[in-house]
Amino acid sequence: MTLQRTLLACAAIAIGSAGAAHAEEITVKVGTVRSITTVAILWAAEKGYFKEFGIKVVNENLDTAANSIALLAQNQLQMVEGGISAGYFNALEKNLPVTMVLDRVSSPLGHNLMLRPDLKDKITRIRDLKGKTIATNGSGAVSTYEVGKLLESDGLTINDVDIKVIPFTQYSIAFANKAIDAALVIPPYTAQLLDGGHAVAFKDPDDIVKPHPLTIAVSMINTDFAKANQQLVRNYYVAYLRAIRDYCQAYHGGAVRAEVIDLLVRSGTERAPRDAAPIPVACAPPERACEHAQHARHAGLVHPEQISQYSVAARTPARPALRWGGRRQVWTVQA
Repeated sequence: MTLQRTLLACAAIAIGSAGAAHAEEITVKVGTVRSITTVAILWAAEKGYFKEFGIKVVNENLDTAANSIALLAQNQLQMVEGGISAGYFNALEKNLPVTMVLDRVSSPLGHNLMLRPDLKDKITRIRDLKGKTIATNGSGAVSTYEVGKLLESDGLTINDVDIKVIPFTQYSIAFANKAIDAALVIPPYTAQLLDGGHAVAFKDPDDIVKPHPLTIAVSMINTDFAKANQQLVRNYYVAYLRAIRDYCQAYHGGAVRAEVIDLLVRSGTERAPRDAAPIPVACAPPERACEHAQHARHAGLVHPEQISQYSVAARTPARPALRWGGRRQVWTVQA
């Protein structure tokens, strides 16, 4: 009888603890630009990596990270995953509570400057784009940076073309209506535009844009939120990096490869079971991210004094931890 009461008591404690843990689950809102690299968050949620730490991730789809810095600074989004933009550097100058945590995408990028099909025999080199309309997904976004660098490789500047800001999801319509002549496109949209006959591949930034390798997308965080929830943030990135390791193994033919590709298709990130693209996390030297700031300065998108204040440091160890480095620095992932 005593044993029975003890077992019942233990069961009640276990149920109560589980209920308490569930009640204490914390929601973190993360803004992401839909791309293959989003699979890291999707995988961590699917496999329960976030749930193990009592974290519920709400994924908010963005057209571009460039226009979401205000949402991040206001803590409407606690984190944002997307391209490095002029808006980020301007936010630092205004002392807004935002910073980079770690690299999300580095070379090779898999991006492409694509042309309208009827122009493939008329535009044969980059300088032929002078006076043409080129789409990017955000003013001052990394796609605009890539267009600028591509133009510079053949004697043009961003001022020699008409930049039109259009969400990636609307590129096919813009090409079909001849509203644009070219566009800087990222996966999975490159394959979708090719498959649909909406555009043809023209120039690969990986072959032209220097320096190389290059960091073009990162994970950003609201620093007020991070300082108030240090253990939560640490746990989030432990789960996140665990998912990244799984994905990298899948990319190199690991046992979960088919499962990861299936998740990309089920989530709508990819329309067909294609080979997954890499997520080279923090493989580019940290100073490579400053290249974006330098280019934005020359384009008049950020103030010169802001460049020297910018610093970034990130790496992905086997057993990650996070340490706060101050408003003007970053959250540093350390072993």
